[in-house]
Amino acid sequence: MANIRDVAALAQVSPITVSRVLNNPEAVSPETRARVRAAIDELGYIPNQIARSLRSNRTNTLALVLTDITNPFWTTVARSVEDTASAQGFNVILCNTDEREDKQDEYLSVLLRKRVDGFLFVPARSEPDAVESIQRQKVPVVVMDRRVPGAEVDVVRSNSEAGAYGLTRHLIELGHRRIAMLSGPFYVSSAQERVDGYRRALAEAGIPVDEHWILEGEFTVKSGYAVATRMLARAELPTALLGANNFIALGAMRAIRETGLRIPDDISVVCVDDIPDWLVGEPFLTVAAQSPYDLGGRATELLLRQIREPGVHAPQEILLSTELIVRRSTAALNGNHTE
Repeated sequence: MANIRDVAALAQVSPITVSRVLNNPEAVSPETRARVRAAIDELGYIPNQIARSLRSNRTNTLALVLTDITNPFWTTVARSVEDTASAQGFNVILCNTDEREDKQDEYLSVLLRKRVDGFLFVPARSEPDAVESIQRQKVPVVVMDRRVPGAEVDVVRSNSEAGAYGLTRHLIELGHRRIAMLSGPFYVSSAQERVDGYRRALAEAGIPVDEHWILEGEFTVKSGYAVATRMLARAELPTALLGANNFIALGAMRAIRETGLRIPDDISVVCVDDIPDWLVGEPFLTVAAQSPYDLGGRATELLLRQIREPGVHAPQEILLSTELIVRRSTAALNGNHTE
């Protein structure tokens, strides 16, 4: 494998001149730059990025730690992060935790040893420990999608509370009163906020909140199916259902159809977060749509600002709005239901 001395010999310059061409090309004449680059191309020389990072204290690498890359929401976030980072000369390492703290902690340890320049982080729990462990290493971090009470950190997230509130109001306006809430894990802030939005809409409408209709699960299709199956085994059924995310709603819809019930004739279904057209063909679900591409881009911009201007900016929270999109999965309460 060619080294910097081989390049210098072929280009008839000193090794330090080759280094300048690689790291500070403006300091070298165009003629010398051209000669050195021709030698690099001819020899297939690959600069030692580890050595360069030790000198500059920068690897130009960001860590993206997500909870479930199979969800199209996070796929879109990841694409946005990559687009924004690449345009600024940064690479991205992607890790998927499956909402598991043990996987999360292992990834954080590995990534810190690899000297990444910063973290775009979706914590498995809405607790400050993991964020503070990154900050203790003097590495910039931006939290996405979730609040982390007690941590002084930049956050970019969607207004989950408002999204669930708007969906619940929509169902109430259609005449529904018996509305089930299939939640994500309560230890995650976005799940808590969506339950809060559901509660607020019911309270404003004068409908008592029945804890019987709030069921905790995971943000997965499997969990949505399991929780909905248990709910549909009850003697009294809801007339409408709010899924805390798109995967929960997809699982619930499968369970509903397996019982022979029809959507929306027998039960209306809504959820926070949309499902892309390319995944379902024809959009059907009424949703509170988030903006995952915007979320990923804004978070990456905040992180790059931290990297380039360390200690200059106070932590901030960027709250992105959701959009209520009404489709065919909801209908007015009909005579087949009794409230």
